[in-house]
Amino acid sequence: MRRMLIVLIAALSLPLTMAAPVNAGGLDDVFAKLLVKQVKGANAKKHLDALQAIGTANGGNRAAGTPGYDASVDYVAGKLRKAGYKVTLQPINFVESWSENSPPVLDLTAPTSKSFVPNQDFFTFQPSPAGDVTAQVQAVDVTLPPTPASSSTSGCEASDFAGFVAGRIALIQRGTCAFAQKIRNAGFAGASGIIVFNEGQPGRTDAFPLDIGEWRAGVPMVFASFAVGNELATTAGATVRLKVDSNLVLGTNDNVIAESRFGDPRNVVMVGAHLDSVPAGPGINDNGSGTAAILEVAEEMALYPVKNKVRFAFWAAEEIGLLGSDQYVESLSEAQRDRIRVYLNFDMVASPNYAYKLYDGDDSDSVGSPAGPPGSAQIEQQLAAYYDSRDLATVGTDFDGRSDYGPFIAVGIPAGGIFTGAEGIKTAEEAALFGGTAGVAYDVCYHQACDTIANVNATALDVDADAIADSVARFAFNLRAIPPRQAPQAAAALSAEAAE
Repeated sequence: MRRMLIVLIAALSLPLTMAAPVNAGGLDDVFAKLLVKQVKGANAKKHLDALQAIGTANGGNRAAGTPGYDASVDYVAGKLRKAGYKVTLQPINFVESWSENSPPVLDLTAPTSKSFVPNQDFFTFQPSPAGDVTAQVQAVDVTLPPTPASSSTSGCEASDFAGFVAGRIALIQRGTCAFAQKIRNAGFAGASGIIVFNEGQPGRTDAFPLDIGEWRAGVPMVFASFAVGNELATTAGATVRLKVDSNLVLGTNDNVIAESRFGDPRNVVMVGAHLDSVPAGPGINDNGSGTAAILEVAEEMALYPVKNKVRFAFWAAEEIGLLGSDQYVESLSEAQRDRIRVYLNFDMVASPNYAYKLYDGDDSDSVGSPAGPPGSAQIEQQLAAYYDSRDLATVGTDFDGRSDYGPFIAVGIPAGGIFTGAEGIKTAEEAALFGGTAGVAYDVCYHQACDTIANVNATALDVDADAIADSVARFAFNLRAIPPRQAPQAAAALSAEAAE
């Protein structure tokens, strides 16, 4: 209580003449100024040093399924508990290993008999679990013949499975959204097996081996040629035997979830960064930087008497398919999702050849994916206001689905965040705005062993940590600009690299 009183006195004594991007004079403004003053890039750097030491002591990385990741969890969770947060470790699953014992089987058993050729007409959809099922096939919103000018949306929406009979084998056409999205929707609909077939346009007809990293439908699944899919879809009452003979071993890691002691649980401000690295290196920029920045913010604001509940998330297994954030969102009820008013994502905020990039919540750049769910534009504006207050430029970056905001947007939760660049090349215009070197990657060590403590830009880390502090504090006290959550957005707009 004494520490809380000190925080309150310090906040109320701040000069009101300090830069105030929005809502000047309100509690959000007062506490945002205080938090920015408290948050230090040097303190975030200490967390990066600790993550580097963890990587060095554990085979050079902090990847999912390794002792380095477990040690990272212990470090972050320990700091958060010491600060006074309620910390929860949420187990999530990932594919630890997969192998196939014998070729898959796909046989038409009714109304006639026919055997399709494994590893030619169809392939096991890695990492399919083992299974042997005989059932009627049911096509799901397929487009036959395929449309030359547009892509099939088969299986992209849960509504595509309206009328699907549980226990049947789902027949799904490739196109538009991620394979994983189609497969999960089929699993939720009660499919006993899954056949995805190629779309049918020129160049999209053959079967080929695929590894999508998703197993959660829990049923055997294969990827077939367009000819196979077309034949099954147009054969009335088609029944098939589908068999996969495989060994699937799942590993478990933990998301670290920390929740403020104060604040309205009906209005949650969620702040996230992925905690894992790639196997190649310790991941100090990607994403030790986001981890360190939000951990520093969490520690400094732990005793703030926030109006809205603040929830910090350190995600597992982002590097192998956004698995931590995806399984977290999937585990929430609709009511729990509705309580998350904003999701703020911080993945790579100290790139050595940095640019200050803000996720383009309103699609004002008209690049790539459409605007985020309602409220995303306001998040972008709030972040931009801080940089403006310091006479710093920002540029937009597309919601391309490559980081942990993807699962949140897919269910209609507004999102935003900061990104300083990965393997992309810095433009001359960006070099004029931010300094650095045009024609060179923002992070030349992206996903490499050299992503070490020497691979972070101290200025970017310091500025971005302050920007994070400013926006987290403002939303923690004031969500009036954020509209109530609407119906979920189409996940098709957020297709992952596996989609096409």
